[in-house]
Amino acid sequence: MASFFDIKARKAAAANGTPNPEKQTKETPRAHPWVEKYRPKTLSDVTAQDHTITVLQRTLQASNLPHMLFYGPPGTGKTSTILALAKELYGPELIKSRVLELNASDERGISIVREKVKDFARMQLTNPSAAYKARYPCPPFKLIILDEADSMTQDAQSALRRTMEMYSKITRFCLICNYVTRIIDPLASRCSKFRFKSLDQGNAKKRLEEIAQLEGVGLEEGAVDALIKCSEGDLRKAITYLQSAARLVGAVAATGKDGEQKETEGDDEMEVDAKLVTVKVVEDIAGVIPDDTIQRLLEAMRPRAGVDTYPAVAKVVEEMVADGWSAGQTMTQLYQAVVFDEMIPDVQKNKIVMVFSEVDKRLVDGADEHLSVLDLALRISGIMAGR
Repeated sequence: MASFFDIKARKAAAANGTPNPEKQTKETPRAHPWVEKYRPKTLSDVTAQDHTITVLQRTLQASNLPHMLFYGPPGTGKTSTILALAKELYGPELIKSRVLELNASDERGISIVREKVKDFARMQLTNPSAAYKARYPCPPFKLIILDEADSMTQDAQSALRRTMEMYSKITRFCLICNYVTRIIDPLASRCSKFRFKSLDQGNAKKRLEEIAQLEGVGLEEGAVDALIKCSEGDLRKAITYLQSAARLVGAVAATGKDGEQKETEGDDEMEVDAKLVTVKVVEDIAGVIPDDTIQRLLEAMRPRAGVDTYPAVAKVVEEMVADGWSAGQTMTQLYQAVVFDEMIPDVQKNKIVMVFSEVDKRLVDGADEHLSVLDLALRISGIMAGR
C-alpha cells in the first residue's frame, strides 16, 4: 500500500514538473555557479579596487556612511562590494531588516520609489542586543541598494531626491550603475562617487588561477590569458567561461555532501583531471572567430588591380553568416585586425574607424547582420582602394 502511494506521489510530482527530491539533492552542488560560490564575503576579499576598499574600510570603522554612487564596467565588483559592506555592518540577523536591494529586474518606476522605497526609508529602527552589537557595528541607519540605477526613469530618479534628503538621518542610499552620465546631476551631487575600474591582467589572472586550483581544474599555458582577453576585464564573465570550459573538457567531477569529488554515473561520466582547459576551448566557449577566418575576410577586402572585390568578399561574409558568427564579434575582431595592420596607412584608418562606428550604430538599432557586415567589408575595401 505504501509503495502504491509512493508511485502515485511520484506521478503527481512528474505531472506538476516538480523535480525528484533525491535527484535535486545530488545535483545541487554540481550546478552551483562559481560566480556565486566565489563572490567576495568581506571587503578585503574584493580584488583590484584598492582605493575604494580603503575608503570604505575607514567609513566602516567610523560607522558613518555617506550616500554612495558606485559606477564602472560590469563584472568589476560593484554589487559584491556593497553586499560585503552590508554583511560587515549588520551581520546575518539584521541584514534582512536593515537592507533593501532593488535590481533592474524589479519594477522601479515612480510609484515604487514613492511607495516601497519611501516606506522602507521612513521605517523606524529596532535596536540589536548588546552581545550582537559587540560583534557587528550596527550603525543607526538602514541601507537601500538600487542596482543598475542608470536604467531608472528620469521621473523615478527625480522622486528619489526628496526621499534621500528627508530620511537621511535613518537611511543611506547606494546607487550602482555602469554609466554615471545617466544619473541625473541632482542625484549624483548628493552621493560620494566611487569608480570601479576594469580588472588589470595581474589581479584577474591571480583570482582565476586561485579558483582553478580550488576546483582542481588543469589549465594549459596561455588559457588564463585567453580567458582575460575574451572577458575584456569582466571577472564575472571570465569565471563563467572558466566553469563552462571545465565542464566541457570534463576537468571537474560532481561533489558529494561531504565535499569529496565523486564520479557521476551513466552517460555523464567524467574523469577527474581528464583534460586541461586549452586556449581553443576558451575561445570556442567565448564565441571567438578563428584568426584564419578574419584573415580570409581581410585578404578578400584588399584591392587588386583590375579585379572586383565584391564576389570574394560576399562569399566569405556568406560563409561566416552560415557558420553562425555574430556581427558584433566580427566587427570587434575585424576592427582589431585593421587597426593593427601596418600595411594600411593612418589616413585610411581614420576613415575606416568612422565606418565602424556607423555600422555599429546600425546594429544597435536592429539592422540586418548579413547586410551590415557585407556593407562594412565593401566600404573598407573601397577606402583601401582609394575610392
